[in-house]
Amino acid sequence: MAIHYRQTAVCAGIALAFGLTAAGAWAQGTGATLGEVRVDANAEKESATAPVVGYRARNAATATKTDTPLSETPQSVTVITRDQLVDQGASNLQDALLYAAGVRSDAYGLDSRSDGMRVRGSYPDVYLDGLRQNYNWYTSVTRSDAYTLERIEVLRGPSGMLFGAGTVAGVINMGSKRPLQEAQREVGVQLGSWNRRQLQADLTGPLTKDGEWSYRLVALARAADTQVDHVPDDRRLIAPSLAWRPNAATSLVLQAHWQQDRSGSTSQFFPWSGTLLPNPNGQLPLSRFIGEPGDHYDSDRESVGWLFEHRFNDNWTVRQNLRLARNENRGVYHWGDFYTVLGGFGSDPVNQRVLGRFYDESLTRTRMAAVDTHLQGNLSTGALRHQLLLGVDWNRQTEDKATASAFSTIDAYAPVYGNLVTAPLDASPRNVQRQSGIYLQDQMKWGNWIFVAGLRHDRAVNSLAGSADDRTSDTTKRLGVMYQLPGGWTPYISYAESFSPVSGINKQGQRFKPLEGEQIELGVKYVPEGSGTQFTAAVYDLKEKNQKIADPVNAGNTLQAGQTRNKGLELEYKGRVATVFDLIAHYNYTDVDPTLEGLPRHQAAVWGVYRFAVGGVRGFSAGAGYRWLSSFRDGSGPTVPSAGVVDALLAYDTPQWRYALNISNLADKQYVSTCLARGDCWWATRRNVVLSATYRF
Repeated sequence: MAIHYRQTAVCAGIALAFGLTAAGAWAQGTGATLGEVRVDANAEKESATAPVVGYRARNAATATKTDTPLSETPQSVTVITRDQLVDQGASNLQDALLYAAGVRSDAYGLDSRSDGMRVRGSYPDVYLDGLRQNYNWYTSVTRSDAYTLERIEVLRGPSGMLFGAGTVAGVINMGSKRPLQEAQREVGVQLGSWNRRQLQADLTGPLTKDGEWSYRLVALARAADTQVDHVPDDRRLIAPSLAWRPNAATSLVLQAHWQQDRSGSTSQFFPWSGTLLPNPNGQLPLSRFIGEPGDHYDSDRESVGWLFEHRFNDNWTVRQNLRLARNENRGVYHWGDFYTVLGGFGSDPVNQRVLGRFYDESLTRTRMAAVDTHLQGNLSTGALRHQLLLGVDWNRQTEDKATASAFSTIDAYAPVYGNLVTAPLDASPRNVQRQSGIYLQDQMKWGNWIFVAGLRHDRAVNSLAGSADDRTSDTTKRLGVMYQLPGGWTPYISYAESFSPVSGINKQGQRFKPLEGEQIELGVKYVPEGSGTQFTAAVYDLKEKNQKIADPVNAGNTLQAGQTRNKGLELEYKGRVATVFDLIAHYNYTDVDPTLEGLPRHQAAVWGVYRFAVGGVRGFSAGAGYRWLSSFRDGSGPTVPSAGVVDALLAYDTPQWRYALNISNLADKQYVSTCLARGDCWWATRRNVVLSATYRF
């Protein structure tokens, strides 16, 4: 990634810290200029939305919807800052979470259609600026670009009390870049593997001398191929925003986003045979494409909205986030017939060359409106201090979809294109999903004790044209207790719940109950005062009931009697070991319920960046990371071997320029990311090299 900003106020002047070395100068009233200095962001007051210098954020908002120190949050939260996104060269959400604790970011390897992630064994909900992005997979979503983001917060575990209907995995909340009141402008270029060519720009600053009005414009254009033949990765986007800050108490940020993706499906759904298991013809190439040239997976997304905040006084604040979005996806692609247990080569069981393939065409149009309004109040009852939050939120998604499918065959080892079998599109009934909720939260402090308690009630409606509405209501709770020990240690215990509506009825005409999840988490956080160190350790017990299971008595009927249970341990470290070395590391142990999709029991990752001078010239930095996961299997599927991957960075910064070379999967390790019990395997991403240059002015 080629562009980022670092700034902080020092005394009466402003220190501009550009690049990894934060080289620059600051001026006092006398006009004296000093040499290069490195500004330590740990000494500065931070917020949950402002830019952060370095990898370690002090505050986050996703776990409480308030600007709360992570050391006072009784639940596991990981924050990926802008600096980390830049250093690691992340271009999408999946890349950005490769070094996040509790996350299996590459659960489905390279998938150009969507970011496939697992958190604590389940699928998280994705939010942007505190508002839900979408309800469904693939055909209702456009992938977010990391270049438009200031930070990413991962709340691990149920979050129903704050966000309503959702999974037990928690929430991934992306924070957009916002207008700054000081001019900072950058343009950059990227060249890389698979014929990657990208231009990007990030411009921000004041529109008026007093800073009352400020703007930001983020734009990007990319033309690229992928490691799979005939699958492009082209993108154009523009994200303007305008901020109005008439005084210190009021701010309104108007946002817009337009994005156009032209891609295809890198996922070929290859069978076990020829990927993980032997095939008499050898291994299928990672670049193999079994569709037809011209297949595509295109999406267009437009959105507008605002972020509003007004402080009535020192004690009471009101906020409202609103967004209206429209998404259109048009897809034509083929995928392998992995259902045949004998390796998917049911059309050619002897030679195992001819693979069945499905033709899949879809046209999906979605409209989504979301708004969240809450009132925050600070008050005291004796020695007990309260931070109250009373809020209401509402969202609605309308989906119109038409699909078509057909079947053909192809020689997977020597494909000859042109044998195309198609079918006409068939429109599905319009689907409308609505949710509204009201919530109350109290964050309390009493001496060294910290308490968080919350209660929420939701109503969710799933409407399918021609059918009766499926209505669900639920009440969710949370409770957390922390104790601040000397030296920066804060042990805690917390309880949280989630619910997720389940559509449909059983053979008796009874509607299914919503999935209901609960989690108990026990942990400790270490954040010593005045230090750049942050360490967290947590163990959790996560349950979800009302899972759908087959009726053992009545064939074809479905019951809700199942309960899943995931348990695990997570360790995470972030900090500045010395003034020239930043380090992050984590270890996950995940004991996934055997009825759920398999995951590695063990995951570990470490990433470090060292900054140095050459011949007295400052601004150089070198980084390296190692990601490892243990072997695992999904149900009756084959065992996926353990794998370790090395990533690397080499960069040079001046106040005006940044040059960087990012290499992921340095050794070009070719391995399978996962193999599912249903019969298919997914290749992991091969070596990817990106050279970037950025000019700041």
